[in-house]
Amino acid sequence: MSAVPHKTGYFTHSDCRKHEMGGGHPECPERLDAIEDRLLISGVGDALERRDASSAPLADIELAHGRMYVASLRGLTDGLREEIDAGGPTHAQIDPDTSINVHTWDAALRSAGAAIDATDAVLAGELENAFCSVRPPGHHACRDKAMGFCFFNNVAIAARYALERHGLSRVAIVDFDVHHGNGTEDIVAGDQRILMVSFFQHPFYPEGGSLSNASNLVNVPVPAYTKGMEVRDLIETYWMPRLDAFEPQMIFISAGFDAHREDDMGQMGLVEQDYAWITDRVRAMARKHCQGRIVSVLEGGYDLGALGRSVEAHIRVLADI
Repeated sequence: MSAVPHKTGYFTHSDCRKHEMGGGHPECPERLDAIEDRLLISGVGDALERRDASSAPLADIELAHGRMYVASLRGLTDGLREEIDAGGPTHAQIDPDTSINVHTWDAALRSAGAAIDATDAVLAGELENAFCSVRPPGHHACRDKAMGFCFFNNVAIAARYALERHGLSRVAIVDFDVHHGNGTEDIVAGDQRILMVSFFQHPFYPEGGSLSNASNLVNVPVPAYTKGMEVRDLIETYWMPRLDAFEPQMIFISAGFDAHREDDMGQMGLVEQDYAWITDRVRAMARKHCQGRIVSVLEGGYDLGALGRSVEAHIRVLADI
């Protein structure tokens, strides 16, 4: 079998910019612009294979979400459109931090679709790995609940898609967002085909942090003000032995960059070099066990300058530049 060409895909779509939750909300369309600007200025974007994301089929979204939940979100969108036509509000509130506009449904389908498209391309051998620059993010979206800026759990959908549609038997999810991926945990806890490893600030949002003791989870809580070298030690101690023993056939990354020291959304102390280091360790594991197959999907990261620089550092390692 010939070696997979080393290409890194970059999946996004203009629909992802149309979702917004009101002026001043930190999870804003400008996040994607900050990433694009940084990749343009640095020249890193020139090394990527850019692809437009398709909309995820509902049958694939329902690999990770309940059918009634998906239908209710669609119904909420249809109802909002009718209210706007009648002169009503432009947003529908889901929780104190999370709301939809009429474009959220399409943006969420594109975000999940990017993760699915990237999975197809990587497993087809067209790409070695891929980054999905999409929003809304996903890792707080539970099987039957939207929360924390998230509607569909993009990484959990893609992981289940790789198992169910491509016939893989073991995939890993790596989550380095400052917040615990409670939605991902809700969906994958106890599914022994999926190993989830993460660190997250604790105590912090979401309340309780990791709530499951399922054996397929390696969730490492860390206190506020933890810096990069401490995180690196924890990763070597807790993540790497479990990933190595699990021998994943593909790795998915919930790539949140809000543990950066300049990001006010959290109180951790990571910098760009830490994200590069984490990416390098995950990439080494992927090259050892699964021909380098990685699909990384944007989660948090709300200081626009730090986000752009951190994604650049992450992609430089994925693309080997």
